[in-house]
Parts: sequence; C-alpha cells; structure tokens
Amino acid sequence: MTDTLSETFAALADPTRRAILARLAKGEATVNELAEPFDMSLPAVSKHLKVLENAKLISRSRTAQWRPCRLEADTLKTVDGWLGGYRSLWEHRLDRLEDYLATLKTEEKEEQR
Repeated sequence: MTDTLSETFAALADPTRRAILARLAKGEATVNELAEPFDMSLPAVSKHLKVLENAKLISRSRTAQWRPCRLEADTLKTVDGWLGGYRSLWEHRLDRLEDYLATLKTEEKEEQR
C-alpha cells in the first residue's frame, strides 16, 4: 500500500512540477503548451506529467488526438487538510509570542517611568 501523502509531497518537491501545476491552475493545457516555458525535451516533460498523474495531482482526458491535462484539486485539498493542524499550531504559537511581546513592551514602559 502506498502512502498517498508521501507520494503527493514527492511530486510537489520538484520545481518544474510545481510550475506545471501553477499553469494548470489557470486551466487545461496540452503537453506542448506545458512544455513551452521549459528548456527540456517533450519526453522529459512527459515524465514529470506521469509523476503528477501517479500522485493524482493531474488527470489527462482524450479529445480526438489531444490529451489535455487538468489539475485535480481534491488531492491538494487533502494536503491542505493535513497542513491545517500544523497551521493551527503555529497560529496559536504566534499568538502567544505576540502576547509575550506585548507584555515585554508594557514592562519596558513601566520601567521608563
């Protein structure tokens, strides 16, 4: 059994794949359109797309001879859900830090009087 979250993070670890996802966030695109901004061969781009597809971050459909790629946002929602717990933790810690800094400021003002 594969760990879906690990597979997703492994796919997101590469900057080329993140750039491809950013492009697909704007709408469907063909392999040629996705390959355009990169200085790499079409087979190399296809390998990146295969990694993204295996991680269920994108899907490909068939329209005649075209195979447009599409972003699959549900997988990213799963990552966001996992990160949500950590987001709450850090927000709580930052709130505590803010309170502590306010206390220090108040004490500093009282000492100056």
